Amino acid sequence: MNSADSFSADYPEARAKFLQAATEAGGALEAMIHPERGPTGGELATDTAWFGPRDAPAVLVMISGTHGVEGFCGSGAQIDWLRRGGAAGLPAGVAVLMIHAVNPYGFAWLRRVTHENVDLNRNWIDFAAPLPANPGYADLADAICPAEWTPRAQAASFQVLGGFIAKNGMMAMQQAISGGQYSHPKGVFFGGAGPTWSRRTQTAIFDHYLNGAARIGIIDYHTGLGPWGYGEQIITDLVGSPGYDRARRWYGAVVTSPSSGTSTSADIVGDGLAAAPVILAHAEVTGMALEVGTQETMTVLNALRADAWLHAYGDPMSEQGRAIKTQIRDAFYGDADDWKGMVAGQSLLAVKQALAGLAG
Repeated sequence: MNSADSFSADYPEARAKFLQAATEAGGALEAMIHPERGPTGGELATDTAWFGPRDAPAVLVMISGTHGVEGFCGSGAQIDWLRRGGAAGLPAGVAVLMIHAVNPYGFAWLRRVTHENVDLNRNWIDFAAPLPANPGYADLADAICPAEWTPRAQAASFQVLGGFIAKNGMMAMQQAISGGQYSHPKGVFFGGAGPTWSRRTQTAIFDHYLNGAARIGIIDYHTGLGPWGYGEQIITDLVGSPGYDRARRWYGAVVTSPSSGTSTSADIVGDGLAAAPVILAHAEVTGMALEVGTQETMTVLNALRADAWLHAYGDPMSEQGRAIKTQIRDAFYGDADDWKGMVAGQSLLAVKQALAGLAG
């Protein structure tokens, strides 16, 4: 079979393919309906599919669409595994829970954020405590997301960002912009003012399906960082911690860690993988983000900035809006057969490794 056929052109196609593949594989399905609608008025939902014994002591969770538009990747990987009969060959005592499009709004509208303009992977914090500070973002906020998106405004903002890079380095700028911020609701990488619909939905799914599991593995699919088609295996646990060491045993020495500086990702706050062991405190949790590269970092960042401006000040249905939507889709989805094949192959290996780790 051709793995590229498991990927989709848009959210409605991805959802239909997932539901069909999961049904044919014998999965138990549920749908959590989103309060918003898609660009053409269609229904949005986070769909789940369970495979294996309901009382399995070990469960692998595969999550797509944490960052909306990045859902093309995770959805394709999930569907490819199902179509290849993965659900029929689970080890004894191991089940699989698939969460398809946990941020369906972002997937459908080609946004990385939720309908609240929140980065879901910056939203998993305790909002009763003081919010994390990010002075670097505050200093750059007007340049990151200017109120106008004209060639002149973009040139002026690039001059500011370029000066910051010249003084502090590229990784310092990446950390300031993408580390997470809670002060500029119209900006990028905004962590929100409270738990989003997607966070509440994922928490409810975890509570419903995973309260009896003793060992849990999580693969969360992402795109936008790194070389074309390469899947970096990012571990948010601190190097030397039991979770990190366990992930290294499962996936090998290629795993990376933002906290140690070995990852293409900044060291972020409020991400779902770091929150999972707290939510699932009764279980041993081993999480991994499979981050697949697409385009050069500044190209991806510029697409995010354009999209933030579009939804804050512009018209997504305008000619300029459609051009920006093409730009952001290309930044997070390698819509080419070689990229899709690389995603599917690396995902199949990671799932095999995770299932073996859970079975052992």
